[in-house]
Amino acid sequence: MIRTFFNKKAIIRWHNTNEQFTLEEFIRANCEYPGKWEAEIERIEKTDNLFITAVKVFNKDASFHAVSFIKIEDDKIVSMDEYWGDDGVPPQWRIDMKIGTKII
Repeated sequence: MIRTFFNKKAIIRWHNTNEQFTLEEFIRANCEYPGKWEAEIERIEKTDNLFITAVKVFNKDASFHAVSFIKIEDDKIVSMDEYWGDDGVPPQWRIDMKIGTKII
């Protein structure tokens, strides 16, 4: 159960949509999120009591990347700040500039 990894008073923030959740609200939002989703962890970094993750979240219709800053105290998550972005093509103005290359 995901609940066991969190402090009961943990706060979770989704900055892109200006939302803050209690642990129970966060679990409910994820359990009731429409559709079936998968995730792949692409990177994990750690500094002191902070973990930083980059994760690709996807289904057959869409994909996103999320970066999470996860603060740990007494072996439990006490806060998590997440930043989400849609995967997609660059905006037309950058395509027109003919700059950059694909990462993969």
